[in-house]
Amino acid sequence: MTSFIARRRFLSQGGILVGSTALSGSALLSGCGGDAVSAPAVVTSEKDRPKLLSGIQFGDVTQNQAIVWSRSDRNAQMIVEYDSSDKFTNPSRIVGPYASDATDFTTRVDLSGLPAGQLLNVRVRYVDPSDGRIESEVLSGQFRTAPGSASTKPVRFHWSGDNAGQGWGINTEFGGVKIYEAMRKRDPDFFIHSGDTIYADGPIKAETVAENGKIWKSIVTEEVSKVAETLKEFRGRHSYNTLDLNFRKFAAQVPQIWQWDDHEVVNNYSGAKDLSADARYTEKNVATLAARGQRAFLEYAPMRYFKQSEPQRIYRSISYGPLLDVFVLDMRSYRGPNTANKQTVEDANTAYLGPAQIDWLIAELKASKATWKVIAADMPIGLYVQDGTDASGAARWEASANGDDGIPSGRELELARLLKAIKTIKNVTWITADVHYCAAHYYDPAKASFTDFSPFWEFVAGPMNAGAFGPNKLDKTFGPTAVFEKAPAIANSSPFAGFQFFGEVLIDPQSKTMTVELLDLDGVSQFKKVLTPEGV
Repeated sequence: MTSFIARRRFLSQGGILVGSTALSGSALLSGCGGDAVSAPAVVTSEKDRPKLLSGIQFGDVTQNQAIVWSRSDRNAQMIVEYDSSDKFTNPSRIVGPYASDATDFTTRVDLSGLPAGQLLNVRVRYVDPSDGRIESEVLSGQFRTAPGSASTKPVRFHWSGDNAGQGWGINTEFGGVKIYEAMRKRDPDFFIHSGDTIYADGPIKAETVAENGKIWKSIVTEEVSKVAETLKEFRGRHSYNTLDLNFRKFAAQVPQIWQWDDHEVVNNYSGAKDLSADARYTEKNVATLAARGQRAFLEYAPMRYFKQSEPQRIYRSISYGPLLDVFVLDMRSYRGPNTANKQTVEDANTAYLGPAQIDWLIAELKASKATWKVIAADMPIGLYVQDGTDASGAARWEASANGDDGIPSGRELELARLLKAIKTIKNVTWITADVHYCAAHYYDPAKASFTDFSPFWEFVAGPMNAGAFGPNKLDKTFGPTAVFEKAPAIANSSPFAGFQFFGEVLIDPQSKTMTVELLDLDGVSQFKKVLTPEGV
């Protein structure tokens, strides 16, 4: 049997364990899906066995719950085993759902009753529904549950966004999506994917000319070779990302929290998006594209569904022990149209998070007992993010900022109401992605047009494997200062140029300080800020 130390060493070298048998990264990549294989009890040929096409993922982990996700290649039943011992001497066994084409053969199990602050080992396989003796290969991974109240261990998590955008796909000659391996080596407790998990509107070619004439070579599948319109194509975008070995290793070790932004459907989309002049699309109805994009996202995201009126909503809160609560926002589903964003009263056209989500966030923040409250937003607060111009030639805005440094207007009205309502809540920090560079912003009411809020930090990371841009201008309505920013000199720089970033948060259990660090795709630190909690 494989010892814990040997097992962790093997995982760090790129393998995945199958029971007590270790298979190499090269064995993992063999075949289309490329996963480790162990012999079932009865099988006539390899093609008769179910296959795990996309590895395994863990998500939305709390002190006592965790989602286990995987994907079969055919109708089969998911079997999940977990144990605190990597030897699986006393495993708990869950007979999970059947994989079917209704969900692109993705399945998930929501484990409950787990021990807090525990490293758990997991095995996943699929069983043929007509013959239980025919089993798939077994994939193994591990994750840590959130710490209990008596924990003396620090909390460490990462965040980033913007994956496989602007045509920069998975380049095996470059080493794949290397940022996943840089994060995995730092062994975070979990990872927040801040949106743009795919670029449904960005076709990927086999070869793309990068800066300085370099050639970027991408893996190409049928589904990523054009803009996504059909459900199959949206699903294919998500399954494409799982072809990267770095991601598969990462996902088998680091639980994830997913949110979404625009590129899961189409660039800068809202309900008012007009595709009539975009010749790439035969399906012009944005509502239809959004429904397909959201369905594919929910099938592939390792997230927990809800029991209330919106069972598949994306905004949610996740408690990670006494030191941290995470509040995951959805700045896409409830927004009004992108406009000049200068309205003076809140209405349907100024909706951004939307009234229900704003009320939920205020209530959740007020109820939180955690030392730190981290708001995971899929778009930044003060940065200019423009969406072309309207018929009159006026700038049209994609995010909340509107290029006017004066009092709040447009979508800023909603944010002003939120910031005022949470003014007395201590230790609130924002993290985000979207703009394809990294930055640290300090929002100070003493420098703002709107002053009825408490100062706070916003940290920006990304992209992960996409074109790098920036830096963007800052709207001064809420008094932000760019304390740090790093962006390329050449717009749409490829990952060759190195301007790919992720963020790390480390919370010390003794001092309760929060250290926020911005790192590049090799894990090299670019900026660090230590935040001291108030009221502790």
